[in-house]
Amino acid sequence: MAEQDDRVERQFGDVRVPMLIAMAGLPGAGKSTIAEVLSARLSATIVSVDPIESAILLAGIDSDQPTGLAAYLVAETLAEQVLMSGHTVIVDAVNAVEPARLQWRDLAARAEVPLRVIEVACSDADLHRDRLEKRVRNLPHVEETSWRAVEQSLEDYQEWKGECAELPRITVDTVNSLGQNVDAAIRFIAP
Repeated sequence: MAEQDDRVERQFGDVRVPMLIAMAGLPGAGKSTIAEVLSARLSATIVSVDPIESAILLAGIDSDQPTGLAAYLVAETLAEQVLMSGHTVIVDAVNAVEPARLQWRDLAARAEVPLRVIEVACSDADLHRDRLEKRVRNLPHVEETSWRAVEQSLEDYQEWKGECAELPRITVDTVNSLGQNVDAAIRFIAP
């Protein structure tokens, strides 16, 4: 009987609970790059808001409509389906405002999975601007983000306060190497 119990424990001992990981940070800070590496290391699915918005615009929805909000809602629906199938999801989005951040908290609660927020910043404005200007995302219908748009986003980027301050969050700075930031993120999300 003990042999059978050991077999059952070995069979189910390495089952992993899916997790919701929400990226946050200004455009061009390095969220997508870190998300891609984390996705490979964790065998997680990335749900990215920008390509979804590009597809919404491609479908003929006018850009004067709330396509950004629609993209966040589509991302939430996709993330929920992936979580319910038992897989970890990384949401790649700016998540600059409280409603967006709390959207992921609420999804994690519904799906009964842990939530981890990885905020990505670049403390060197010249480096951030240089990376942004060299970036090519190949998203039809979504213009590449200008440095002026990043400056405007910074004005709109809300502090992590109230309910958002309570979310489990780490901030990584992309003046550090990609490897250092990914290792810090892995340590943060490890159970």
